[in-house]
Amino acid sequence: MRRLINRTPDRHMSLFIAMLPFALLLLAYVVGSDMRLAANPDDKLLPGLGKIFDAVHRLAFEPDVRSGDFLLWADTLASLVRLGVGVLCATLLGAVFGVAIGLIPYIRSGLSPLVAVVSMTPPLTLLPILFIVFGLGEVSKVVLIIVGIAPVIIRDISLRVQEIPREQLIKAQTLGANSWQIALRVVLPQTWPRLIDSVRLALGPAWLFLIAAEAIASQSGLGYRIFLLRRYLAMDSILPYVAWITLLAYAIDLGLRFLQNLAFPWFAAERGR
Repeated sequence: MRRLINRTPDRHMSLFIAMLPFALLLLAYVVGSDMRLAANPDDKLLPGLGKIFDAVHRLAFEPDVRSGDFLLWADTLASLVRLGVGVLCATLLGAVFGVAIGLIPYIRSGLSPLVAVVSMTPPLTLLPILFIVFGLGEVSKVVLIIVGIAPVIIRDISLRVQEIPREQLIKAQTLGANSWQIALRVVLPQTWPRLIDSVRLALGPAWLFLIAAEAIASQSGLGYRIFLLRRYLAMDSILPYVAWITLLAYAIDLGLRFLQNLAFPWFAAERGR
């Protein structure tokens, strides 16, 4: 008898198992919504699917009366630009300082404690300071994302660099490579796929910091719109925005995973994908 840990579902079964929780959640929502609306037709907590679809059509395909923008797409563009710039800057910092700390003992001794302390500081507590220093514009929102995820990426990459077998570094030195060449030719090629993993794990916190910053001081963006609609208890619009943010986050994560598999097939094979 085959043990459960050795049983692997086929492709169709995997798809069915993956979709089942979503179907159950949707069913639970529909049943809960019908029950609340039957008791109170004006209930706003769990609006019906028809009302939600009407709100999506209004936000995505009808221009706003005041601004003339299609609100969902304008908010999405504003948020993605902030998120993209912040994550890109944090990724570059993570790669540079992570490799330096992991590879060079003097830099590790000097910067590792500082990075560890900064990574433990709750980034949202720094938001008022960032608003004071950088103002209420785009810079403070981007800096919050960088401050929030860069130290974690740096620590993760430095640990991954230190896991590289010492024999590889010794062989490179035996062949005459200097520290710069070792970093570029030995360490970085093995670090890139792990850097993508670090960014994937940091996407959730990055979205959190972005939404928080937009909710407090912004005139556009997905977080701004959600907290604006909150004033009117517009759950028919808030729920689609939350679902849209989740879908965007998942799509970005899926894209990074595809890039990792495409650019570094050896890494995917090593992990048994």
